[in-house]
Amino acid sequence: MPNASPTSAGQAAETQALEHLQGQGLQLLARNWRCKGGELDLVMLDTDTVVFVEVRYRLHAGFGGALESIDVRKQKRLVLAASAFLQHEARWADYPCRFDVVALQGSHHAGRPLQWLKNAFEC
Repeated sequence: MPNASPTSAGQAAETQALEHLQGQGLQLLARNWRCKGGELDLVMLDTDTVVFVEVRYRLHAGFGGALESIDVRKQKRLVLAASAFLQHEARWADYPCRFDVVALQGSHHAGRPLQWLKNAFEC
């Protein structure tokens, strides 16, 4: 995606991640769910587990790769957003939850393998 804007490249990566996860049997509950504290890229259901998925796209690893970009501060924001989601969508509040990261790197990432890190961190 040499001429793509960062926003459109990120959206394309998110779409690729969504399609991959759906191909693995996960069901979409929400996409780009926003709250005061942040945003959840994808909220999926994996059998009986609510999965909060952070999609990370990096053109190159010059400043660290996509997986390395999920630092402690980002994790805390994701946990706060997930808590807000569960309060707002109370029907999912009693389900087990996990945080996954899907990372894509490089130009023209469509069709490239992605990294899906299940249970990437715990809160």
